[in-house]
Amino acid sequence: MNKLVRYVLVAAFVAGMNPLSAQSPVREKYQLLPLGDVKPTGWIKAQMQHDLQGFVGNLDRLVPDLIVNDDIYGKDRLTKAIKTKDVGALGLGANDVQILWWNSETQSNWRDGFVRQAFLAGDVPTQKRAKAYIGKILSTQDADGYLGVYAPDLRYKLTGENGELWAKATLLRVLLGYYELTKDPKTWQAVLKAVDNVMVNYPINQSSPFKAEKPFAGLSHGLVFTDVLDRLYQLTNNRKYLDYALFLYTDYSKNTVSETDVQLGNILNDSYLMHGHGVHSYEHLRPLTVAYWASGDAQLKQALDRYQQRIVRLTTPTGAPIGDEWITRQDADATQTGYEYCSLHELLHSYSMLLQKTGNAAYTDQIERLFFNAAQGARHPEKSSIAYLKTDNSYEMTGMRNGAGDPRQTRYKYSPAHQDAAVCCVPNAGRIAPYYVQAMWMKDTDGLVANLLGPCQLTTNLGNNTVQIQESTDYPYQTSFMFTIKAQKPFTLKIRQPDWVETATCNLAYKAENGYLNMAIKAGETVVRLAYETAVVTHTFADKETYFSYGPLIYAHPIEAEETVAKTFPVAGFADLKYKSTNPATYRYVTDSPATYLNSTIEIKAKNDKTQAIEPIRLVPVAKTILRQVTF
Repeated sequence: MNKLVRYVLVAAFVAGMNPLSAQSPVREKYQLLPLGDVKPTGWIKAQMQHDLQGFVGNLDRLVPDLIVNDDIYGKDRLTKAIKTKDVGALGLGANDVQILWWNSETQSNWRDGFVRQAFLAGDVPTQKRAKAYIGKILSTQDADGYLGVYAPDLRYKLTGENGELWAKATLLRVLLGYYELTKDPKTWQAVLKAVDNVMVNYPINQSSPFKAEKPFAGLSHGLVFTDVLDRLYQLTNNRKYLDYALFLYTDYSKNTVSETDVQLGNILNDSYLMHGHGVHSYEHLRPLTVAYWASGDAQLKQALDRYQQRIVRLTTPTGAPIGDEWITRQDADATQTGYEYCSLHELLHSYSMLLQKTGNAAYTDQIERLFFNAAQGARHPEKSSIAYLKTDNSYEMTGMRNGAGDPRQTRYKYSPAHQDAAVCCVPNAGRIAPYYVQAMWMKDTDGLVANLLGPCQLTTNLGNNTVQIQESTDYPYQTSFMFTIKAQKPFTLKIRQPDWVETATCNLAYKAENGYLNMAIKAGETVVRLAYETAVVTHTFADKETYFSYGPLIYAHPIEAEETVAKTFPVAGFADLKYKSTNPATYRYVTDSPATYLNSTIEIKAKNDKTQAIEPIRLVPVAKTILRQVTF
C-alpha cells in the first residue's frame, strides 16, 4: 500500500466515513485549449473593452489603499507584529483576523480578470500594464520558491485562521493565465517553484494544512488551491499534482473548518442541509470534482452527484446560485433569496470544469443560462458597475434586499468597487467573461468541440494541423451562426445543439449525437451556416410561479426606476447608484394565455396587482434590466 492510499484510508476513518480508494485518474473527456487560442469578438469583446475602460481597468485607482498602497505580497507581507488592517468594509472590526489577508484576494482576483481581458480583447496598453505587474510580482519570490503574503515568522506556522493557501491560489491563477497567454518561461518556472514550495512545507501524508484553531473564510477558501494543481496536471501530466489535490480535499474533510458543506461526511449525510457561505460552497464543487478525477473513487462519485443535486435546488430561474451571503434557505426563491456576484463566477468556473472533464452537454446549458442571464443581469446595462447582491425579482436596489431586511445591508446597489462591503465581487465580475471565453471551444480525440456559443475567433493546433475558425453571430440575441473554417488537414467538428432547440438547419451534413452536431471538415476553407429555431417556453418555478424564455435568454418585465447617486469617486465617470421604483406594481400571469415573441420581446397578459386590471405587458431579456419582475 503506497503512502497516498494509506493516508486516504486513515483520513476517511478519522472522519467517520467509508474508506476512499486511490485508483488511476479518471480519463477527461475534453482538453482545455491554451488560454488565448479563443478570443472574443462581437458584443463579448465590446463588453471587455468597456470594462477595461471601466472598473476592470481602473479598480486600482478606485480603491488604491487596497491595491496600490498595500504591497501584501512584497514589502508589506504579514508578520506577527501586524494586528490590524483597514480595508474599508462596514461591520468588521479592525482586529478581525480574517481581514489581514483580504487584500491578497482583492488584488489577485482583480489581476486575474485584468490580465486575461487585456490579452483576450487585444488591448496593447493594458497588456503593458499587465507585463509590468508580472515582473514586479515575480520579483517578490524568495529563493526557496515562496510566493505569498506571510513573512518568515508566520509562513506555514499559522495555527488559526489564515490565507496562506488562498493567497497563493489567487495569485498562481494569475500567473498560470499569463503563462498560457505569453508562454513566458520565467513565469512558468516561478509557478512550478511556488507549488513545490507548498508541497515541501505541507508534505503529503505528513501535515494537515486545514487544521486550525478558530478557522474561518481564508482557510476554507484555500481548498481551491486545487485549481492550480488541476491545471498543472493538465499541462505537465505529472501525477504528483493530482495526488496532492486529493490529499488536500481529504485533509479538509477530516478537520474542523468554518465551511462544511463540501466535507465528504456531510455530503453523504442524507439529513445534512447546505448552509454555508455561498461563494465557498460553489467554488468547493471544483476540489470535490478534482478529488474524484484524481482517484476514481466510487464514494467520491456519489458525493459529486449528490452535491450537484443540492445545488440545483439552490438555483434561481436565471441560473444564479443563492446566498446573500449565506445559504439560509434550502430552496431558491426568485424574490427572497439573493445571490452574490462572486457566486456567479465560481459556479460558472465549476460547471466549466465539469464540462471539460465529463463532456456532458447539460453543463453547457447551465453555464449559458447563468452567464447570459444572472451574470449579465447583475451588471449595470449601461454604466461601469455591478450589483454585489441581486435577486431575480428585483423591485428595489437601495442597499437592502428589495427595500426590506437588515438596515445595515449595503450590497443591493450598483458600484464599481463596493468597498463598504468588500472588494471581492467586482474583481470576480472581471473574471467571468474570460473564463466563459476559454470554455467556448475545447478539443477531444476526434477534433474540436464548440461547447459554449457566441461571437469569437479560434486559432489552435490539432497536433500538426493548424485550424482557424471565425464564429460570426450575435448569439444569444439571435440564434444563427456562420463558422468560417481554415484547416491544413481534415478533422471532426462538433457544434453543440442547446436543449431549447426545436429544429436545426445546416448547409453541411451532420450527425446529431449526445447534444452535438458532428460534421466532417475537409482541408482548406469550409463555411458552415447553422440556424437554430426555437419558440417561447413557459416554465414553472417553485410549483407556483411562471417565467418565460426564448432560446438561452430569460425574459423579465422591466420596472421604471428613479436613480440616486449614493457616492462619487475621485476618478471621473464612476459612482455608486441606487434605484427605487417609480411604479411599484407587480403582475400575475393570466394562466394559459398566449406568450408571443415579437421584435426581441415577449408579450403576455397579466393582472396588475395594484389595479386588478388585465393588461398586455412586454418582457425583455434580463440583461437589459435594472429593476424587473422575472416570475409571475
